[in-house]
Amino acid sequence: MSSTSSTPVIPSTLLPLILLLLLSGYTAPSEAADCHPADRAALLRVKAQLGDPARLSAWHPSSPNCCAWDPAVVCGGGAGGGRVTALALYSLPDVSARVPPALGELAALEILQVDSVPGLSGPVPASFANLTRLRDLDVNGTSISGPVPAALLAGAANLSTLVIANSKLAGPIPASLAALPNLRYLDLSGNLLTGAIPPGLLHGSFRFLLLSNNRLTGEIPADYGGGDVDTVDVSRNQLTGDPSPFLFGITSPAAKIDLSWNQLEFDMTGVRFPHHLRFLDLSHNRITGRVAKSLMDVRLEHFDVSYNELCGEIPAERFMSAHGAECYAHNRCLCGAPLPPCSTGM
Repeated sequence: MSSTSSTPVIPSTLLPLILLLLLSGYTAPSEAADCHPADRAALLRVKAQLGDPARLSAWHPSSPNCCAWDPAVVCGGGAGGGRVTALALYSLPDVSARVPPALGELAALEILQVDSVPGLSGPVPASFANLTRLRDLDVNGTSISGPVPAALLAGAANLSTLVIANSKLAGPIPASLAALPNLRYLDLSGNLLTGAIPPGLLHGSFRFLLLSNNRLTGEIPADYGGGDVDTVDVSRNQLTGDPSPFLFGITSPAAKIDLSWNQLEFDMTGVRFPHHLRFLDLSHNRITGRVAKSLMDVRLEHFDVSYNELCGEIPAERFMSAHGAECYAHNRCLCGAPLPPCSTGM
């Protein structure tokens, strides 16, 4: 369906930002209230450095109140006018530019979201070191390159969410990220990162470690099996070793574990999976032994142990009946429902 309306539609990817703003108590200023002159000037420089994209046509020098330019520019109170505390740049297909250094001039910025700007390139600029109030940096679907900007974010003591995903970051994950005391959500998936996963990157409650689709090597550090870890997704890397002693177990807190497409090796037979686990993908590894009987008591919404070296009869009771044959495909010698029956002596 075509439309002649020029009003941009906020995509579903921005709904988490809007919800966060509402929960944080942000309120839009009135049309009469002007924004802070320094923030207005910075936003105009951001627009210019992006090449004046059509989506930002409302960002105009003739309009003094930058807080009313766009629903994705959110202001809070402050001396001299409203300060820009949250900004979302999204769906800018006509942009072909480097990350605007002027973003670092928004001194009161707490939330920055960049989504679906594939032509945005270059490293994170040095000016980001000025964003000391930043709590949420969420970048997805760009061509941003260079190293993970740990040094530039070192002053953002309140940073709890760091997402630079589906971009072109390269090099190792800096161990210095562990010095961010409130970081609990880290998503660097879909980049070109190499080397080992540093320990101790996450803090606080309800932690998420999302590092899939990179080139990471070595073993998964044991501390990601403790604390209040909700999700561990390190799929599609080149990780080795045996994470079962710390990632699994009746007391393990994780609800989602995706270790697929790695080179992990362990005997699954006696592994005890926690009852609250809801997502488990161990496919495309080198896991041996039998399918663990403890899985009978776990109501999994997603389950996959295909492409391993498992053998023996599949446990058939309780919640195991929900899993189809594809969950077990391409193993060494698994048998029993939903696969063909076992021969005598299996």
